Amino acid sequence: MHRRDLLRWQFDLVWSLLDYHLQRLTAADLRWEPAATCWTLRLDAGGSWVPDWEDHEPDPIPVPTIGWIIWHVGWWWSVTIDHTRGRPPRHRTEIAWPGDGEAVEWLHGLRAEWSAAMEALTDADLDRVAPFPWQNDPQHTVAHMVAWVNAELMKNAAEIGQLRLVRAAQA
Repeated sequence: MHRRDLLRWQFDLVWSLLDYHLQRLTAADLRWEPAATCWTLRLDAGGSWVPDWEDHEPDPIPVPTIGWIIWHVGWWWSVTIDHTRGRPPRHRTEIAWPGDGEAVEWLHGLRAEWSAAMEALTDADLDRVAPFPWQNDPQHTVAHMVAWVNAELMKNAAEIGQLRLVRAAQA
C-alpha cells in the first residue's frame, strides 16, 4: 500500500469519528460553557467572532467550548493546507469562525480541501521536509505532517465528542 493511501485511510477513519459528533451537534452545543474557566468565541464590536486566546497557557487551563474547538481545528487545518499548497500561511487572527450556523459546513469544506491536497502528494512530496508544524525541522517530513493532522484531528474529535456527551447527559 502506498504511504499516501495509508495516511488517507487513517484520515477517513478519523473523519468518520469526528463526523459522527458533527452530525449530532445543535447550535446550543457549540457555545455551551462546561466550566467556570472556559474558552469560547465572542462577538466583537464589529460583529466578528473572536476566540478567547492567550499566548502563554494559563493556569488553570480553560475548558474550551465545542465552538472554540471547531475554530481551533479550522485554524491549524487552514494553516496546514496553506503550507501544503505552497501559499503564505495565515496568522491565527486571520482565521475567522463562521458562527453557529456555518461551523460544521466550514469543517466539511476544509475536509474537501485537505482531501484534494493529500491526493496530490507524491512519494517525493511525502519525503520533503515538513514546513509545519515543526518549522522546517529536517527530522520531520511531509508524511509526518499528514500523520500529525490525523492525530490532531482525532484528539479534537474526542474532545468534541466528550463535551457533546457530557452536555447531553446533563440535560
